[in-house]
Amino acid sequence: MLLAISKKEILERQEKFYGILQEKQIDCAVLFSVTDIFYLTGFHFHPTERPVGFFIDPNKQTHLFVPALEHEHAEEFAHVNFVHSYPEYPGLRHPMEYFKDELNQAGFEGKTVGYDSIGYGSSMGYRGPAVSEFLSAKDFVSIKWIVEEMRVVKSPAEVELIKESCRWGNLAHRLLQKYSKPGFSEIEITSKASSEATMAMIETLGPDYKPHGSTAYALFRGQVGEMSAFPHAVTQNLLLKKGDTLVTGAAADVWGYHSELERTMFVQEANSEQEKYFKIMYEAQEIAFKSIRPGVPCSTVEQEVQKYFKEAGVENLVHHHTGHSIGLLGHEAPFFDLGDETIMQPGMVFTVEPGIYIRGLGGFRHSDTVLVTEDGMEMLTYYPRDFASMICY
Repeated sequence: MLLAISKKEILERQEKFYGILQEKQIDCAVLFSVTDIFYLTGFHFHPTERPVGFFIDPNKQTHLFVPALEHEHAEEFAHVNFVHSYPEYPGLRHPMEYFKDELNQAGFEGKTVGYDSIGYGSSMGYRGPAVSEFLSAKDFVSIKWIVEEMRVVKSPAEVELIKESCRWGNLAHRLLQKYSKPGFSEIEITSKASSEATMAMIETLGPDYKPHGSTAYALFRGQVGEMSAFPHAVTQNLLLKKGDTLVTGAAADVWGYHSELERTMFVQEANSEQEKYFKIMYEAQEIAFKSIRPGVPCSTVEQEVQKYFKEAGVENLVHHHTGHSIGLLGHEAPFFDLGDETIMQPGMVFTVEPGIYIRGLGGFRHSDTVLVTEDGMEMLTYYPRDFASMICY
């Protein structure tokens, strides 16, 4: 298996992107999104105060604009026609002055320019002008969602990378459950499980494996005992106790692609209340699975799950929608939500994670990664889901 997206597929993405620009009568485009640049070029970088941009000119030539420290890196890995670079930022001349030069030389002046963001945005101290402040264009048109929409339906190669992520998330979670015992801290357990799964993964996959994100991991995110009632708790370094409800998460990034595996588990034993809410959550997820099929709006899945929760009398315990798309980002559009009328298509990949949360008792949420197929869905994660399998002995 190729543990990356091929150059051929990346160039096909660029061709499709340019075709969409032409349909919209946009001559050229500038992108600053890290994820979208990676999707279109195969170049993975860490955004800092130093601007990085991708642009495609009126002659369909592709360019990367990077700081000098990324120049050789980009030439090695980016599938583009040209790499341009500039000295350090802050410097005597602002990077956007250099960017202006490159855009003008590439024929952007007087053209209709598409952009995902009108300027580089960074939370790491960068300050600079918008492209519209220094480029004399005919017009500026937002194309913010174009590449994200291209990413919604996954190619067979992307699905295989997500499946590989699921395999190693499965191992990490198996180890997490194995080490979840009373008296051990969540940090101790998650560190051990994550480290062992990562070592097994890199030894098995070899040097071709590139995470472009996190290696194999399994964690609780602070959702231990009563804290599990907070859907997005943070690590508390809590000690596990007998009878605790645990809400977990496990995955591994493979060439930037994510999956999601989450389970509700119990330390050594569970009482009748825990079993009751577990079974309600479990049935809600089953209903969601049965609702996923091509040609149906994403909102249908949420409608069916909410209908069940209402019948079960727990709608007041529900704090989030049923799921979201997943791929190069852990959370992507579209969503299993009442407000999302996106029609499901074969090749879309979603998480399915209806949850209920009871203060003083805990949270109850499984999450599985699924693929929309021609006639329904395929489960990509495969960790046990039943109540008996979720007791940690």
